[in-house]
Amino acid sequence: MTAPTMITHWQSVLPHLGYDLPPDLTPETSSGAVTAGLPLELVRQSVSAREFWEIPEPVLERYRSYRPSPLWRARRFEEEVGARVPIYVKYEGGNISGSHKLNTALAQAFYYHRAGFRELVTGTGAGQWGTALAAACAAFGMTCTVFMVGGSLRDKPYRGSLMRLFGAEVHASPSTLTSVGQSGQQANSLSLAIGEAVEYAAADPKRAFCIGSGETYSILHQTVIGLEAAEQLPEPVDVVVGSVGAGSNFGGIALPFFARGSGERLLAVESSATPKLTRGVYAYDHTDATGTGPVEAMYTIGSSYGIPPSHSAGLRFHGAAKVISAMRHHGQVDAVAVGQRTALEAARAFAMTELVLPAPESGHALAAAITCATSGVPGGATGDGVGGVARKGVLVCVSGHGLLDLSAYDRLLAGLPEDAPADEEALRAAVAGLRRV
Repeated sequence: MTAPTMITHWQSVLPHLGYDLPPDLTPETSSGAVTAGLPLELVRQSVSAREFWEIPEPVLERYRSYRPSPLWRARRFEEEVGARVPIYVKYEGGNISGSHKLNTALAQAFYYHRAGFRELVTGTGAGQWGTALAAACAAFGMTCTVFMVGGSLRDKPYRGSLMRLFGAEVHASPSTLTSVGQSGQQANSLSLAIGEAVEYAAADPKRAFCIGSGETYSILHQTVIGLEAAEQLPEPVDVVVGSVGAGSNFGGIALPFFARGSGERLLAVESSATPKLTRGVYAYDHTDATGTGPVEAMYTIGSSYGIPPSHSAGLRFHGAAKVISAMRHHGQVDAVAVGQRTALEAARAFAMTELVLPAPESGHALAAAITCATSGVPGGATGDGVGGVARKGVLVCVSGHGLLDLSAYDRLLAGLPEDAPADEEALRAAVAGLRRV
């Protein structure tokens, strides 16, 4: 493998899209609290046509403790699954948060601290983002409050322990601290946890709400993944795979390849429990459960959709990032959905052969990578039928480790129940009133 140099700039995909992203809408009920405190540099990173953005030295200094992250050819995994082409793995689990989320958490904490805020508030699903933000806030002398999806916190209590180790306050969502939480709706929803964080942050001007995945600037910060991978690969690949909750992991690994125009197929892999890119609609929808934040153009199954419990964890979000959604709409990325059993079985196979336990989210990407390297049609997946076996090789991002997700693997070993497909009637009802793009 080629040893990469330290990446010193993030790369924006916006100059390479060939179109402008649809503008956000502001609902009449909005207080403006979500966007009013957004540091100006993050605003610029979301809308500017500038391609390369210098990573601030205080952020770069923190990156140096775990970047560049490793990339290797998973030969034993290839043999186990019968791959016809090489499978290369980019691994993001080697930092304190255990995931790629620290890349943007450090950047955002730096910009918010420079803007004068001293407390950041967020919602988290599986806990990787909450952990990353807690660590980043500690690094820059800030306090942190996290609303974590209650089911995930009960399954993974040590995620909460790790956040509290860094001084964060952690609340199971729904909580009694907000009116959104007291409504009792969407108990397993990341949208609800985000809604609680939005409301809680708006109650104090010293607080700022902070989001880890769907915004264009957070995806920009993740491009260090793909930029490193492009240097590390010893030979070309023709498929780049990443899992999608809102889109930062997939965007981080895939968009630098799109920007350089080398023609790889970019495959976004989502959970069949939240199939926004494969069964959703391209429409304007809320990013949270309060109905007060910006309304963005996204592929969505509806912010009111009742997401069932599953081990898809951090993929349990109703919509995809606006830049990923726009690229999907324009045919620039493909998408498939994978069930939790298929994902966990792929992750277990990877652990048994490569001795690295992936997060359940990454199991979805590994399942699709197996298919691309073997039959070309995502096995055990639902989606749009896009296929085509890889001819050169597959690059897949393992976005984090699964050492704090062992309850999911316990249930797999105990005979995890089969997945229930998303209810078509409920999906239709959740998007019925949305304005299509």
